[in-house]
Amino acid sequence: MLWKIYGVPEKHLGRFGMNKNILKQYKHKRVLVTGHTGFKGSWLCSALLMADAEVHGYALAPDMDPSLFNLLGLGGRMNSILADIKDYEKLNAVMQEVRPEIVFHLAAQPLVRVSYKDPVNTFAINILGTVHLLEAIRKMQAVKACVIITTDKVYEDNVESIGYREDDRLGGSDPYSASKACTELVVKSYLKSFFGEEGSTCIATVRAGNVIGGGDYAIDRIIPDCVRSARNKEAIPIRNPYSVRPWQHVLEPLAGYLMLALKLEEGERHFCSAFNFGPDKDDTLTTGELASVFCDYWGGNLTWEHRGELKAPHESAILKLDITKVKETLVWMPKLTVKQAVELVVKWEKSFNKLLVTENQIKEYFAL
Repeated sequence: MLWKIYGVPEKHLGRFGMNKNILKQYKHKRVLVTGHTGFKGSWLCSALLMADAEVHGYALAPDMDPSLFNLLGLGGRMNSILADIKDYEKLNAVMQEVRPEIVFHLAAQPLVRVSYKDPVNTFAINILGTVHLLEAIRKMQAVKACVIITTDKVYEDNVESIGYREDDRLGGSDPYSASKACTELVVKSYLKSFFGEEGSTCIATVRAGNVIGGGDYAIDRIIPDCVRSARNKEAIPIRNPYSVRPWQHVLEPLAGYLMLALKLEEGERHFCSAFNFGPDKDDTLTTGELASVFCDYWGGNLTWEHRGELKAPHESAILKLDITKVKETLVWMPKLTVKQAVELVVKWEKSFNKLLVTENQIKEYFAL
C-alpha cells in the first residue's frame, strides 16, 4: 500500500497509479533536451532512452573530464547536437529538423560562484538562450509541451521564510539567481503574449532544490567536493557548514518534470505555471550534516573540516521550498530521504560499471 505510505488522498489513486508508469508513456515520443551534456541532462536522457523515447540533445560539449555524459556513452546512443544555445539560427534549424513533441530546457550556466566571475555570459545563456528556444517553438506547431528548468534560487531573499512558495516575490542577489528570476519573467511574458490560446504549446517552469547524484563533477558543489576528497583521502573542505539547502536526489525532480510534461502534452493548460520540487519540509540538513552523512556512508575514517573564506560571495544562509502545490496538483512527492539520496551517490561512485548502476538506480526509483 505505497499510496498509504506516501499519504496520497484516495481520490487521486487513479492518477498515482498512472504516475508509476511514467517512463512507459514516453515510448516513441520525440523529445528534445537542451543541456543534455550536463549532469542533470545526462540523467534525464538516460531515463528517456530506457523508456524507448526518440531522444535528441542540444548543448555544448561537456566542459569537464570526466563527465557523466561521456561515462554513459550518451553521444553514441542518441542524436547529440553539440551547439550553443546562444546561436539562434542553429537552434531554430535543429528544432525545425527534429520537430520535437516535448522539450526539456536545461541548458544554462548553473553555478552561483561562476556567475560572479562571468556575469555577462551567465545572463546571455540563461536569459537570451531561453528567449531563443521560445522563439523557435513559436515558429512551429510540433511542440506540444515545454518544461523550462530554472532554480530554487529565483526567490528574493527572505530569512524569515519557512519555505518559499511559487507566488513569492522573485529576486536574486547574485548574477545566476537574478538571471533565472528573469527567465521566469520571460516565460510568463511569452505565455501571455504568444502561447495563451487553446491548442498552443503548453509551457511550465520548474524550480528544483539542490540536486545530488552520482556523476556530478562540477566545481563548488558539496557532493563533488566530497567525492574528490574521498578519492584523494583528504578531509572534505566545507565553506559554510551551517547553510541549509533543500537537498534531493536528481531522480526526484526529474520524475516530476516527466510527469509535468505529460500533463502539458495533454493540453492541460492549468499546469502552465511554476512548480517547486524539493524534499519534505522536515527532511532538510545543513551542509555540515550532509557532509557527515556522506562520510558515514563512504567509510575509511573520512572527515570534513570548516574552511571559511574572508571574502566569500554572497549566498543565502537558509533556502527551503514549499512543495504543497506540486503535491496537490501533480500528485508528485519525494520518494527518498536525503540520507537515502546520499547512500545512492556513494553506491554509484563506488561502482565499476557506471552505465549499469545508472540504469539500475533509474529502474529501482521508478519501481518504488
